[in-house]
Amino acid sequence: LPAGLGWALVFTPSLGTVGRYFPAQRSLATGLVVSGASVSGLALGPLVPLLLDTYGWRGALLLLAAISFNLVAAGALLRPLPVPSESPGPPRDPPGLVRLLRHGPFLRYTLAFVLVDAGYYVPFVHGAARAHEVGCDDHRAGLVMAAMAAVDGGGRVAAGWLAARPAAPLLRHLFAWAVLTGLTLLLLPLGTSFGGLLALALAYGFCAGALVPLQFAGVAEVVGAGRLVHAIGLMQMFESFGSLLGAPFAGWLRDMTGNYTISFLAAGAFLLAGSFLILTLPGFFHTSRGAGGKEGSPTPSP
Repeated sequence: LPAGLGWALVFTPSLGTVGRYFPAQRSLATGLVVSGASVSGLALGPLVPLLLDTYGWRGALLLLAAISFNLVAAGALLRPLPVPSESPGPPRDPPGLVRLLRHGPFLRYTLAFVLVDAGYYVPFVHGAARAHEVGCDDHRAGLVMAAMAAVDGGGRVAAGWLAARPAAPLLRHLFAWAVLTGLTLLLLPLGTSFGGLLALALAYGFCAGALVPLQFAGVAEVVGAGRLVHAIGLMQMFESFGSLLGAPFAGWLRDMTGNYTISFLAAGAFLLAGSFLILTLPGFFHTSRGAGGKEGSPTPSP
């Protein structure tokens, strides 16, 4: 519990700060930042078993804690930056969280990612079991999962770079990647051999990775930069319900049906349902000004 709370207190302000540091290149900056999670995940995969064998679980936890303490130095380098619409004096509007809870586009955006997260993590949780189901041994099942995690980081950087191009509003990029992620998830049951499953896992990992930076950069398009940190934190709190329920629900479907086909189809349906909610956002069909648009924008008045 304390570790989860600590990571939450680090993750949200870090993303919010990056989004405010680089308003013109927010998608690319966010993509580069969150790609670090993929790199560390790949590094810790072989490192943790080695630490457990060498130092035992207590020693391994102490070493991981020592690594995590470097976040203190990294956090000390972050400095708050004012946005042009913010007044230097005391705020005269209702608290940010209260305004966000009355902000229609933000609530729809949050609901979209509650649905997305209900399906998003299913392949990462049940992918190895699915590989065993189609006849893969432990080595090949691990290879499928490692490949999916490896291309995840590439998808994050690529999506951030593409969204920084002025060809289309960011929300359209987000919608496109969300649909592609849902479709590849729907196709995963077609991978009935090692080669087929590996190819589909690579496609899913890349598309799923592409969603991450655009999700957080898109928050500024919906609510404006002035409430970015509040909005990301509140969105992630609600998202956690989808994340917690999705994988157990997929496991229950596996127990009921005897295989993972319906589990992956249901997960893909959740993703597509969430992606179509993005169509309802005010900034989707025109270039967003990043100020929150209609329906009670929480951007503070000068």
